[in-house]
Amino acid sequence: MKFRAAVAGSDGIRLTMESALTARDRVGVQDFVLLENFTSEAAFIENLRKRFKENLIYTYIGSVLVSVNPYKDLEIYSRQHMERYRGVSFYEVSPHLYAIADNSYRSLRIERKDQCILISGESGAGKTEATKKILQYYAVTCPASDQVETVKDRLLQSNPVLEAFGNAKTLRNDNSSRFGKYMDVQFDYKGAPVGGHILNYLLEKSRVVHQNHGERNFHIFYQLLEGGEDDLLRRLGLEKNPQQYHYLVKGQCARVSSINDKNDWKVVRRALSVINFNDNEIEDLLSIVASVLHLGNVQFAANEQGNAQVTTENQIKYLARLLGVEGSVLREALIHKMIIAKGEELVSPLNLEQAAYARDALAKAVYGRTFSWLVNKINKSLAYKGAECPGWRSATVLGLLDIYGFEVFQHNSFEQFCINYCNEKLQQLFIELTLKSEQEEYESEGIADEECLRPGDATDMTFLEKLEETVKNHPHFLTHKLADQKTRKSLGREEFRLLHYAGEVTYIVTGFLDKNNDLLFRNLKETMCSSENPIINNCFERTELTDKKRPETVATQFKNSLSKLMEILMSKEPSYIRCIKPNDAKQAGRFDEVLIRHQVKYLGLMENLRVRRAGFAYRRKYEIFLQRYKSLCSETWPTWEGRPHDGVSVLVKHLGYKQEEYKMGRTKIFIRFPKTLFATEDALEIRKQSLATKIQATWRGFYWRQKFLHMKHSAITIQSWWRGTQGRRKAAKKKWAVETIRRFIKGFIYRNYPRCSENEYFLDYIRYSFLMNLKRNLPKNVLDKSWPTPPPSLCEVSQLLRQLCMQNMVWSYCKRISPEWKQQLDQKVVASEMFKGKKDNYPQSVPRLFINTRLGTEEINPKVLQVLGNETIKYAVPVVKYDRKGYKARVRQLLLTQNAIFIVEEAKIKQRIDYANLTGISVSSLSDSLFVLHVRCEDNKQKGDVVLQSDHVIETLTKTAMSADKIDNVNVSQGSIKFTTGQGKEGIIDFTSGSELLIAKAKNGHLAVVAPRLNSR
Repeated sequence: MKFRAAVAGSDGIRLTMESALTARDRVGVQDFVLLENFTSEAAFIENLRKRFKENLIYTYIGSVLVSVNPYKDLEIYSRQHMERYRGVSFYEVSPHLYAIADNSYRSLRIERKDQCILISGESGAGKTEATKKILQYYAVTCPASDQVETVKDRLLQSNPVLEAFGNAKTLRNDNSSRFGKYMDVQFDYKGAPVGGHILNYLLEKSRVVHQNHGERNFHIFYQLLEGGEDDLLRRLGLEKNPQQYHYLVKGQCARVSSINDKNDWKVVRRALSVINFNDNEIEDLLSIVASVLHLGNVQFAANEQGNAQVTTENQIKYLARLLGVEGSVLREALIHKMIIAKGEELVSPLNLEQAAYARDALAKAVYGRTFSWLVNKINKSLAYKGAECPGWRSATVLGLLDIYGFEVFQHNSFEQFCINYCNEKLQQLFIELTLKSEQEEYESEGIADEECLRPGDATDMTFLEKLEETVKNHPHFLTHKLADQKTRKSLGREEFRLLHYAGEVTYIVTGFLDKNNDLLFRNLKETMCSSENPIINNCFERTELTDKKRPETVATQFKNSLSKLMEILMSKEPSYIRCIKPNDAKQAGRFDEVLIRHQVKYLGLMENLRVRRAGFAYRRKYEIFLQRYKSLCSETWPTWEGRPHDGVSVLVKHLGYKQEEYKMGRTKIFIRFPKTLFATEDALEIRKQSLATKIQATWRGFYWRQKFLHMKHSAITIQSWWRGTQGRRKAAKKKWAVETIRRFIKGFIYRNYPRCSENEYFLDYIRYSFLMNLKRNLPKNVLDKSWPTPPPSLCEVSQLLRQLCMQNMVWSYCKRISPEWKQQLDQKVVASEMFKGKKDNYPQSVPRLFINTRLGTEEINPKVLQVLGNETIKYAVPVVKYDRKGYKARVRQLLLTQNAIFIVEEAKIKQRIDYANLTGISVSSLSDSLFVLHVRCEDNKQKGDVVLQSDHVIETLTKTAMSADKIDNVNVSQGSIKFTTGQGKEGIIDFTSGSELLIAKAKNGHLAVVAPRLNSR
């Protein structure tokens, strides 16, 4: 070769350059096939570790995706990421779950062939999360309609429901799937998901009645207790405390910090509604969940004969109501079993151990069958009912297999035996399909030979159903009896050991028979068949009671189901996702090399890599290869006009590929060694730099020249247009000006003529000018009397406009007046009518507002207020009263009510003057503050007129006159005022001007008042 790759580090691992990725995406190699030392398990694990430390959890082995659980949220599942992988070639972007999902979907659309994605790995490796992410990808990226959106929602919402009823916390995983699930998603011809179907395998029913220490029962029990509404729990006879239930305390782990049962309950309830459960079905389903908890609390005691008796009648009552059966029948069925011998039914009592077994068997049967019913119910809601595709198989489907991984515990029982058998079958399928796909690709490309068909020693194992006698000579089977003296110490007498592809597993046979038979006594079946709970009635069919055939064992059912699953998977184009758990502590960032090496081994990843690398490490279609590397050869750059096959031949000859380094197929080039590809990539990187520089320089020159020419053309165009526009505007303006002046002059000449065509423009202009001038110079308020002088033709109009303007200002002013201010103005108007031009100190009162009252209620004696009773005080003011005889000044209070005037001395009402008896009010024209209230003397209670002095005389007299309705009876006198002192006698007050106010009794017996003059009249 002309180009050789430099070694990047001691391990010789080169960075792959499949596409223009960020430096962070190029840690290690993205495809294990490109590992130089592909046979080294250490190099394989080191590549995994490098990428894991950089949060690059996905790596390819060809088309197989290896996924390492990060145990933390990564920002790589957003809608933007989905769009990045949508419709993009598999190797154009970095490895991702979405790339597998999109590749399968495009194959389904283009080739119209069913696809399946097989997700495997041990518990806690992230299989369930991977399934959910794939479903979310299809929900977002596939075509949508109202019906499709409904199916998408139901597909997504089936997950939380199945997880609630089929997942549990184990020692290795807080959300471990305790059942296998295969989901088919049906797509119509448009590529939209229109239906789905779920197959479930081997639910771990034994978990219902027993959990190992540190583990929990199925999630739904804790969700119901923690999140269920009080009314619901009351109906189900449940308490919120899980410690109250026998089936929930065995693992001693009711609460888990990573699980929020209350929130999960809300999600499950919402999901049940989305997948078409009505309220009655939800109530029936939860009744069954509650009945399982009550079953666990049923206790027994032995009678004198040693037979079991139920000691918890309260639980039987709850069970009878929740399961819809007779309590007495259920009680008897729990402590007796029915045997049919020679056609006769015999009832035999159970001892304590048998009764406990019967109770637990019923709990497992009820829960297990209800789970199957739940899956069928979900399938009904997912079934496509469209007219275009009447049958399930009429459209393409994409399957998702999320099934339990290989399990090795401290104590391995029947469940682990079945699970590991399933994984053996899947591993065989994986190896077979992988090898088959490699062979088919080589054969289709016409490059098959002995070397590329040599994958290495493949292990092809089958599960052995017979023990000791049947398989005692098999090298992968060992028991205590068959083992040598040294091995016998590690094997119990009830244990056998199998060598699986993933390693040795020791099984304890205790309980195998019961778990395999899954026996439920006949009388318990009869009781359940009579249930009024629709779900239970559907789960326990009466045909079971009449069927003489022995029911299939669990192992047989599982084996048959697995065979059908294998047929389904063999009929589809497979894609693989191999999930790896980085540590047992579920800690983010922790990479346990021993644990990962074990998983790499039992997942068969090294074997898969050897199969892939046994022939050629890299293969690409000619068009893609030529498009990527054509710049390395002058003959193929920048374009190749001939066939892609010929272009690639010219290119690899120019690059100096040796004959043993590559093969030319019918549509693809196959490169045997990664170092060949790396050298080509290095050459491309160098070529990119020179090309980039040349392209940049050429582009800049072209860009700026084009920009200059464009700007020059634009400037000339703008200049030409602007000159023309300016000339046209100037000519039009001159023409308009001439015509305007001509019309104006002609109008001025004919201005005194009646309106005609010669003067109409001038007259309109004059009117317009006047109206615009008027608009700018309108009066600002009602006191503003200014108004522009109108032209002769608009005098009448001007007068009308002036009146309208004044009316509008008055109306606007009045509209803004508040009730309080209106009252103030009314009083001021009355004061003006009575005193303007008459009373010397009136002008001083004009700017001062009248007060509602000069005395508060706290300043008036309470006894006075008590005497007044319901009389409301409208106005109160302090005054000075002058005696009628000696004119001695006395301090008093003047109170105005609705009906009378009151003269008050402290706590005593000195005089009441009804408004009807008030004949008038006299006041001088000077600036003094004296006034006289004239009272009718016919009333003996009245002592005569009252002489008073007030500091607020204008305000006091205005309010008194208005309250008494005596506005016209106010007399402003000049010189003197006469008043009646009682018994027909008269008094006189003489008023004279002086320098200061003086009030005194004169020698002539009159009251003399001297007041300064404030205003000249």
